[in-house]
This record gives sequence, structure tokens and C-alpha cells, in this order.
Amino acid sequence: MSLFSDKTLLITGGTGSFGNAVLRRFLKTDIGEIRIFSRDEKKQDDMRHEFQAIMPQASDKIKFYIGDVRDINSVKNAMYGVDYIFHAAALKQVPSCEYFPLEAVKTNVIGTDNVLTAAIESGVKSIVCLSTDKAAYPVNAMGTSKAMMEKVIVAKSRTVDPEKTKICCTRYGNVMCSRGSVIPLWIDQIKAGNPITITEPEMTRFIMSLDEAVDLVLFAFKNCVSGDIFVQKAPACTIRVLAEAVKQLFAPETEIKIIGIRHGEKMYETLLTNEECASAIDLGDFYRVPADTRGLNYDKYVKSGDTTRNLLRKFDSNNTELLDVEQVKEKLLSLEYIQNELKSMEGKL
Repeated sequence: MSLFSDKTLLITGGTGSFGNAVLRRFLKTDIGEIRIFSRDEKKQDDMRHEFQAIMPQASDKIKFYIGDVRDINSVKNAMYGVDYIFHAAALKQVPSCEYFPLEAVKTNVIGTDNVLTAAIESGVKSIVCLSTDKAAYPVNAMGTSKAMMEKVIVAKSRTVDPEKTKICCTRYGNVMCSRGSVIPLWIDQIKAGNPITITEPEMTRFIMSLDEAVDLVLFAFKNCVSGDIFVQKAPACTIRVLAEAVKQLFAPETEIKIIGIRHGEKMYETLLTNEECASAIDLGDFYRVPADTRGLNYDKYVKSGDTTRNLLRKFDSNNTELLDVEQVKEKLLSLEYIQNELKSMEGKL
């Protein structure tokens, strides 16, 4: 963590699951200050008291800023003296974005542009933006807004000196047990004595832990060239397998009820498109997609184009490693959230 020694890190949308995971890891280091920027004062107050209780020796490193990425002036108010930014603020619920697509645009697209503009003006050294697998071949409003967010990030990277401000993006799949995700919902259903509800059993989804999400952001931070998009080679499983793993861990007799696909859902998700594979670089556990830095001189594309491309093909939740029930159970049992929930339910079921 020497890169963060005595530095100031700003996390937009910092009261979410990702922000909490970053705090738990970074407060144990020699980082100077972490700023939490979000619009929900109740969540900020809850976070303030939580970290005062669990990390009293380091909680004074956390500073809270009320604001909204939609309002560039409130963003600018939080920027003074910031060295690095993790931009996690977003509207992420697929159904709500389907019903209110312009709200997704205001937060995910315009909000991102506001953060980048304010950061460049303030001389922030490095910005890592968080995207989603739903941005690749998007079919819903949330994914489309995130795809446009990625375009804004790459375009912005072309207009600023990377020696002054580096901008990059990470794209990842479902983060297990994050706020608003399906596993906490299933556990609540089990606690209430209700069936687990799943949309489509054969649907596949990438799965990763919050710690792995933080690892991806840190890898991008340390290895990016401005304009890059980074993807982690995550495993996946079917929704049936995920539900069965949760059921076996918590209440094996629980019924699984199929309720049908929701608005805007895909049968599988893509982390790397065929088109991106043309230039993607395999880094072992990660893919790096460099920005297309060609200019607007279209004449040369009439005369000649690229003659070679990578042999990679798209990376999706059907062609990655598919985990079985036992493998998913093992992954779930490594999560602190699952461990705590199992302890709390001992003797109750």
C-alpha cells in the first residue's frame, strides 16, 4: 500500500458495499485520509458510528461529504487535496433503471462526467471508475447507461495529460452479498420461512467477492494506462446452482420457486466483447482493453484497416469456468457476511 502512504482517497458512492470493503482494507494501512462522498446522510451516519466502534484507532481518517455526482458543484467541494478517486456512485438496479432510464443517465453518465471534470480541474492524479458486465452488449437501461459511462471515461482520457491525471475503468460481474444483491434477499426469505425465489434457473452470472472487487480496482490502479478497461477472469454459475448452494448452507428443506425473468435481464452476461478481444491483452488473471487512440481522420480507414487481431473470443458467463454447488458453497463460506449470518441463525432453523 506504499502508493497510498499519506495520500487522500475519495470514494464516490462510498457508503455502498464497495466503499465499506475499501475502508476495511485501507484503514489498516498508512493512508492519510479517505473521503466518503454520497447523498444519503443516514448511511453516512451509520458508517461513521460503525467504524468508530470497530476501528476507533483509525476512524478519524474517514471524512464524510454530503453531495450528489449529478451536481458538479457538490463534487468540486469534495475534491480539494484529493490524490486518487474510486468512482463507485451509480444507479444499479436493473428494473428501476428500466422504468426511469433518464435517472440512470443523470447519475451514471452525466454524474461520471462531472466527477472526471472536477477531478481533472483539481489535479487528481488517478481515477478508477467502476463499471459492470451489463455494459457489454447492453440490453437494458442500466447496462446502456454504464456502456455510455465507459465511453465518457475513454473519451475523457484522450483530452487530459496522463502525466497529470490517469483515468481508467474496471468492469466486473455480480458481487456476492453486496447491498441489493440476491443472496441477502434469499437469506431474508429463508429467515421468514418463505421459498427462495429465482427468475430463471439456467441463467448464468459471474460471481466474485467484495475483496476480489477491491483487488480488481487496485490492480487497475497500479497497472493502467489512461483509457484502459480492466476485466477480471471471474468464474460463473447458474442461478439454480447459486440458489441450491445458499439453500444447502442455511435451510436444506427450503423450496425454490421460479418466478420468471425480470425487466431487462439477460440469460448470460459478457465481460469482454468480441470487438474488444481484437485489442485485449491477457494479463493472467485479468484482461486489459486499451483505449482506441486513433483520431478522426476517417480517410485512412477507407484506404486501409487493421490486418491482424487477437485470437481471443468474447468472455462471458457461459464460456468461463462454471462452478458446481460444492464449489459455490466453498466460495460462500469464505465470506464474512455468510459466516455472520450462519452464526446468527444457529438454533433458529
